[in-house]
Amino acid sequence: MASIEKKDNNIVVISLEATKEEFKDAMMKSYNKNKNRFQIPGFRKGKVPYQLVKQYYGEGVFYDDAIDFVANPKYSEAIKEHDLQVVSRPELDIQEIGEDKGMKFTIAVTVKPEVELGKYEGVEAAYRYIAPTDETVEAELKRQQDRNGRMVPVEGRAVEDGDTVTIDYEGFVDGVAFEGGKAEGHDLKIGSNSFIPGFEEQLIGHNIDEEFPITVTFPEEYHAEELKGKEATFQIKLHAIKVKELPELDDDFAKDVSEFDTLDEYKADILKNQTEQAEKAAKDSFENEVVKVVSENAKVDIPECMIENEIDSMIEEQSYRMKYQGIELETYLKYMGQTMEEYRSGLKTMAESRVKSTLVLEACGKAMNIEATDADVEEEAEKLAAQYGMAKDDLMKRLSGNDKFIRESIVGRKTVEALAEKAVKVDAKDEPKADEEKEEKPAKKTAAKKTTAAKTTTAKKTTKKEKEEDKEEASEKTEE
Repeated sequence: MASIEKKDNNIVVISLEATKEEFKDAMMKSYNKNKNRFQIPGFRKGKVPYQLVKQYYGEGVFYDDAIDFVANPKYSEAIKEHDLQVVSRPELDIQEIGEDKGMKFTIAVTVKPEVELGKYEGVEAAYRYIAPTDETVEAELKRQQDRNGRMVPVEGRAVEDGDTVTIDYEGFVDGVAFEGGKAEGHDLKIGSNSFIPGFEEQLIGHNIDEEFPITVTFPEEYHAEELKGKEATFQIKLHAIKVKELPELDDDFAKDVSEFDTLDEYKADILKNQTEQAEKAAKDSFENEVVKVVSENAKVDIPECMIENEIDSMIEEQSYRMKYQGIELETYLKYMGQTMEEYRSGLKTMAESRVKSTLVLEACGKAMNIEATDADVEEEAEKLAAQYGMAKDDLMKRLSGNDKFIRESIVGRKTVEALAEKAVKVDAKDEPKADEEKEEKPAKKTAAKKTTAAKTTTAKKTTKKEKEEDKEEASEKTEE
């Protein structure tokens, strides 16, 4: 039997011990695991008797593995016995050890904190629904029109604003070329502001095959330390001038870019999709607001290790998203002049909020008796199987006896839906301003919003061409 002692900051100390017989058995297991490592003159490798090894090297030579053989199973049993929800790495402290003594030890862990729920049913939360309009439909049409435009060469005139030019360039500071300041055959749209200020404007008025210098000054907040505030000269060679030729917005255009035969049908489908997206956005936003209010109403002492673990997860998520766009997070931080420690610090508030929301939702789920049924798990498994391109039965076999994360996900989602269903929608336009709220309700505290140091948004891609254009855009941002 293990005894536990609860300390401050959600730390629990588990006191355990192994008898002399248990520890001797662990020492023998350690010997058998490592006997091929012991070499004593007169004995073949792996044949040195246990007692002789102990006499020659000292019994401490067996301790490392013997401790693991004793501590690991006893720790696991204690966790189950006391139903502890551990959120940190265990810290072992040995008070007594020896073949003639056995082993007495403690293991300190941080456990999941208890949540003191405030009001969670029937809370008021902002509801924002932005209905699509003729203007939003036209904007999408224009976007698709621009996506499907084609670049055509221009001759007989100089560069104008809005043109796309093909150039070679090389940059110099104090007459010396600098790293990353050279490119050949680079396409640049004038007015895109993808290069440092003043660069694109100085290309206007020049003609094809012309070679010329331009002078710019790097911004003081530029990512490269050695270029901040420096004046640079770029040698330019202009190879081509192109403009985008847009297709007519007619029935033929609708047939080319959609499954519809007429432009009116295509516009009706755009409106339908925008309405569905607006409704989903309003629902998701409302649910987020409900969770935020419920979390603000609750009290919980969050262990630092849970916040750090959440930051690790957020960094992993961000790194994955940026790799999808062809950018390494470390490279991005270098360009931004930010260290990983500074980046982690910027994520802390958001991480704490996420951890709190998770803990509060878990508490709400228990309070509302929300469970994941076998039918729920089957349905979720079907979705996951389709997502990963595998048979549902194969997925279920892999998850046999280990579907905890699926059940937790289902309970979390059902809890949010239940809270939102009971919540009261308050039109966001009618919400009191911060100053008015303070005057009317001086005791009420509101959580300040804080953005992270870096956000990368991955837009939904619909065609191969869109993916290629987005990749080119990301590449231009990196060059900047």
